[in-house]
Amino acid sequence: MIINFLYAAIKAGTPLLFGTTGEIMTERSGHLNLGVEGMMYMGAFLGFYVGFHTGSLPLALLAAFAIGLFAALIYAFLTVTMMANQNVTGLTLTIFGTGFAKFFGESMIREAGGSPKLADSFMTTISEKPIPVLGDIPVLGKLLFSHNPLVYIAVIIAVICSIYLMRTKAGLNMRAVGENPAAADAAGINVTLVKYIHIMLGGGICALGGAYLSLINGGGIWNNSSAVNGQGWISVALVIFASWSPMKAIYGSLVFGAFSVLQFYVPKDIIQIPNAFYVMLPFLITTFVLILASMRKSKEGSQPAGCGVNYFREER
Repeated sequence: MIINFLYAAIKAGTPLLFGTTGEIMTERSGHLNLGVEGMMYMGAFLGFYVGFHTGSLPLALLAAFAIGLFAALIYAFLTVTMMANQNVTGLTLTIFGTGFAKFFGESMIREAGGSPKLADSFMTTISEKPIPVLGDIPVLGKLLFSHNPLVYIAVIIAVICSIYLMRTKAGLNMRAVGENPAAADAAGINVTLVKYIHIMLGGGICALGGAYLSLINGGGIWNNSSAVNGQGWISVALVIFASWSPMKAIYGSLVFGAFSVLQFYVPKDIIQIPNAFYVMLPFLITTFVLILASMRKSKEGSQPAGCGVNYFREER
């Protein structure tokens, strides 16, 4: 039961890992984007729509990534170029993205004459398959090497982003912009370009999390009412839990994924708690994380100093 529980936690935590990694890339460049939920919704719809019509997983993921780039481009234009309030713009993006997915999702349902279902060949592509040899290892084979392709993609993206942030010159420039854009500008770094690139990259990664939810968690059937269901907001809080580190986000997503599936593994005959409590649990833990983060005094692993503050070059 413990092995099955951890296995389910990994699957449940994967969309959170996508959303958290994408938001980390955005915040590290100095912008707080509260539109993660909306970008995930847009990725969920377009990923499913393209997968439904083409039967191609690469095209579905590419489409989801592209719509995330586009949504983040809108956010970047408003907050970087027009210097709009980042919190308000992010919340607006969430409302827009949610409405976008539900509006066009309803159109897709009418077009299909009912709830659209992905082709069996597509479902086979995204099904859980043990990796040859590695999948036969006792315990670890089940836990680590028997997942669907998107689980491995999420981990690979998180690892690459971590290496990029901490081991490359471009990553150093990006962190400099997030901490002190005026100093970075004085050092010859193109602050606007760095912000645009990483905000858009973060949006694309977030949208892949939405595609995971609609393609994997939805069981191949489009659910217009609860495709994302608050996962974007948990991802925003998980950024704080992970101390703005993509590597720590891997472990953090596992923890939050475990809380999401806990209700299915608690013996009901021993512990009798209403199911509504388990549904609430991930959001309750999110609240505690935010409270603890506000009490943290150490600067190590804290939010980038320039995050949430628009940079106006003439004021440096």
